[in-house]
Amino acid sequence: MIFMLAGTSDARNLALELQSAGHQVTATVVTDSAASSLTKAGLPHLVGRLTAEEMATILLEKGYQLVVDASHPFAEEASKNAMAAAEKAGVPYIRYERAHEHYAHPLITVVRDYEQAAQLAATKRGVIMLTTGSKTLATFTKVLQGLENTRVIARMLPRLDNMEKCEALGVAQRDIVAIQGPFSKELNEALFRQYDVTLMITKESGKVGSVDEKLEAALACGIETILIARPNIQYGQQYSTFEDILRAVHNTL
Repeated sequence: MIFMLAGTSDARNLALELQSAGHQVTATVVTDSAASSLTKAGLPHLVGRLTAEEMATILLEKGYQLVVDASHPFAEEASKNAMAAAEKAGVPYIRYERAHEHYAHPLITVVRDYEQAAQLAATKRGVIMLTTGSKTLATFTKVLQGLENTRVIARMLPRLDNMEKCEALGVAQRDIVAIQGPFSKELNEALFRQYDVTLMITKESGKVGSVDEKLEAALACGIETILIARPNIQYGQQYSTFEDILRAVHNTL
């Protein structure tokens, strides 16, 4: 039995591959939207954030034999909880990590974290489009809101809690783009041009995370980009292809 951290489209596909290979898989996700996707795919799942202790309890009580962590590259807390839970329960841990991409261009600046991205953006100002989601929105509004010659456009999922967060942080309705991807290069370009964007901030979430389309669109429009590097986590047993994961699972179970 495999306990799997999912929530992304590639995680769902990996879960289906594992299931097709004859493994019993239970996926855990955070949102109802992700859960709905798993339901349609016929994958057993749990919904809600789990602490390391809660996860360890589930692993022990249900007799799971393996943890496969296919959470988002920036879901740092979830991965750390999964590793701690696996260790506490005495269960092997395997990480599926999307392949890293390397981007080199005069208009692209890579930074180590959200805080550095916000500080750098404050020196550039202009019309800044955030494509980093709602979780770290406060990191940017704290630094950028109210700066002279600065407008912050927040692009995020059209969820009620996201809109409430925007209101609490003082993000005006006119500065919210509530839309769900994936986005083509053409749609990204159209949004950048519509808002006269001069700076885009995004994360190195990999090809599946559509970062290529964002960067290509920004470069086509001559827009500077601040690219946030992935968290530096030592996962241990880590693979970037489904084939390697399937092989590792087969060798573990």
